[in-house]
Amino acid sequence: MAPFQPTRRSALQWLCAGTAAAALPARAQWPDKPIKIVVTFPPGGSSDVLARLMAEQLAKKLGQPVVVDNRPGAGGTIGGASVAGAPADGYTLMLSNTTPIALGPFTMEKQPYDPVAAFTHIAYLGAAPLVIMASKPSGLKSYAEFEAAAKKAQMDFGSGGPGSIGHIHGELLKKTAGLNMVHVPYRGGAPMTTDLIAGTIAVGIDVITAYVPFFKSGQLVPLAVTGTQRSPLMPDVPTIVELQRPTLVLENFFGLSGPARLPADLVARLNTACNEVLVMPEIQKKLGELGIVARPETVAMFNGLVKEQVTVLGQAVKGAGIKLS
Repeated sequence: MAPFQPTRRSALQWLCAGTAAAALPARAQWPDKPIKIVVTFPPGGSSDVLARLMAEQLAKKLGQPVVVDNRPGAGGTIGGASVAGAPADGYTLMLSNTTPIALGPFTMEKQPYDPVAAFTHIAYLGAAPLVIMASKPSGLKSYAEFEAAAKKAQMDFGSGGPGSIGHIHGELLKKTAGLNMVHVPYRGGAPMTTDLIAGTIAVGIDVITAYVPFFKSGQLVPLAVTGTQRSPLMPDVPTIVELQRPTLVLENFFGLSGPARLPADLVARLNTACNEVLVMPEIQKKLGELGIVARPETVAMFNGLVKEQVTVLGQAVKGAGIKLS
């Protein structure tokens, strides 16, 4: 039998196949070192709580430590920019939410990144409404009392920071309802809670997640939630729709994102791992207790949600003229 003589085409096919085969083990080894999840807010807030729950479970599924790195500031854009500029190797991720994606970038004089194109949006984790809450010393017991008081005299309202979702919602509330409110920014929800309980500020606006225990203990008074349906955790608290403010509906989404051009196989693996974590009964219970409605979704669904929020909320921020720099 004559020896095999490869043609140019067969030689190229063999070379490509060999190259692909050689590359497989390197990708199959991912991850071979710790993975970092950047949280764009200080410890103690809703994003931080969720990130730490996910990190613990993802570490078990991926076989490597998953650490949380808090990088707050500038409406979430400091942390967001650090992830947007990171290598697309699957080792730097972000606990993304409405603030660094659909709000913060539009409060900057010069937009620091494109919230759609600068990231690979990997997995939707869930959503939670905001809550408008009052300190007990303020004496406010209802949303109607809050509006009436804020129309008569200047009232301070706190948020988790400049450009945070609570700050943006407060500014929209001022514009929509004609309230005399002055923003008091904090470095996260924890210090704001301390001042609310002490009565240093009268009102706070933030994602409901970290505040449920304070409502149950009676230390803070929930006035309204910003979803379209009442929270099962606080069925007696009205929605902003019931209170005739339908344009103020705002829910904070949570997701996992990475730098742009993250390899498709890593995206698929991370999406599957996140979805497996979200259906775990103990995770469902913990997130439910924090007011987060969590559910597994496709990559396509999450990308569609991001694009919708960027379009709608970005326009709202610009229309309200909210600027941080």
